[in-house]
Amino acid sequence: MSGAAVDDDVKVGALRQRFGRLTGYWLALPGGLWLAIFFVIPMIYLLSLSLMTGNFIDGFTQKFHVSTYWHTISLYHDQFIRSIIYAVIVTLLTILLAYPMAYWIAMRGGRNKSTYLLIILLPFFVSFVIRTLQWQFILADNGFVLGTLKDLHLVGSDFHLLATPIAVVCGLTYNYLPFMVLPLYVSIERLDPRLMEAANDLYASKLQALLRVVLPLTVPGIFAGVLMTFVPVASDFVNAQLLGGAKTTMIGNVIYTLYLTNNDYAAASALSFTLMGALLIGIFAYARALGTKDVMEAAAL
Repeated sequence: MSGAAVDDDVKVGALRQRFGRLTGYWLALPGGLWLAIFFVIPMIYLLSLSLMTGNFIDGFTQKFHVSTYWHTISLYHDQFIRSIIYAVIVTLLTILLAYPMAYWIAMRGGRNKSTYLLIILLPFFVSFVIRTLQWQFILADNGFVLGTLKDLHLVGSDFHLLATPIAVVCGLTYNYLPFMVLPLYVSIERLDPRLMEAANDLYASKLQALLRVVLPLTVPGIFAGVLMTFVPVASDFVNAQLLGGAKTTMIGNVIYTLYLTNNDYAAASALSFTLMGALLIGIFAYARALGTKDVMEAAAL
């Protein structure tokens, strides 16, 4: 083989190696552009808008008015705290409801696992608003639930659930339950059944095996489920709007009203960034408390 041919082969090999290194970046480019155009740029604009002053009629000017943040927090702190409390309650309820469901489907579902998962996901084929509106009929004062209970004299005639925190929490729990079931199912389904058999051979009861073997190994599913549930619940406004009242307003309702009714874009943007910042701090604190390293090690098993 001539020296020129060897040089060509070396150059071709170098080019292949160089393009091979860039393959991952080329594959990530479409998603990166999508995030930049539809997330990063809007977030920068939203941040800029939160620091502006003015009104919808005269226009907004950039004044770097940081005090808008303190003003909105002091004005709407009750709704902010209420949203966090609702999110914590709903997240805990979804864990209590979703874990047995996911465990049964993963361990006892057999060939019908896909069918059971489809049943859980079936409500998503219906609009989120319509699904929430159905709870108005379920929880109505003379609906089939309260109406029956009142006819049986189990509750008073003036007892009601709509426009109460219970109604809002019920609607949120129902709407976001699948977001907890799916990651838990994936985490439990990956478990080796022989681990339970080994725990039984070591004279562990079913409850002990669940708490000391299954539960620690499904921490990644719990971690993902909490993130997928807590964040959207804290920013939800539909359930409080349709099922709640004046005393159940969440921060999402305030942002919605400021944007679309009052046209106070600066205050709405400031509240949006405050909510996002608080959620990010909560997520990092939650990950640190749970132990990100432990989560990744359990996910790798």
